[in-house]
Amino acid sequence: MDVQIKKGTERMPKHIAIVMDGNGRWAQAKHLPRTAGHHAGSKAVRRTVEYCAQQGIEVLSLFAFSSENWHRPKEEVDLLMRLFITTLKQEVKRLNENKIRLLFIGDRSAFSQSLQDKIKESEQLTCENTGMTLIIAANYGGR
Repeated sequence: MDVQIKKGTERMPKHIAIVMDGNGRWAQAKHLPRTAGHHAGSKAVRRTVEYCAQQGIEVLSLFAFSSENWHRPKEEVDLLMRLFITTLKQEVKRLNENKIRLLFIGDRSAFSQSLQDKIKESEQLTCENTGMTLIIAANYGGR
């Protein structure tokens, strides 16, 4: 593992990758609709990004929506797409203010034009930031 030394002898990774999985199951276990899990997951992402930036992590990769997720019920996919664009609208300004660079990897072509435009706009707004890099993997294949 590639590490850097921080605060004396404490070792911190330079890059952390998280596969975001289980939000729907978490909600169901609490007798909530799966959508509640997705909303809770977006809040957890904000806390995670803030913490990693504060700790000096250089790169945070979030595997957010695999190509296999298109097979979920249409209502759930529609909610995830709305949540995706809403979260971008709400958070990109904060990312920019905190000098966080936002990059997306994966096939964007399946997303609505409005989501593709928001992704591109978000990347352009933050492209010169020199703080942590936040990579969002969306519509990527795991096979």
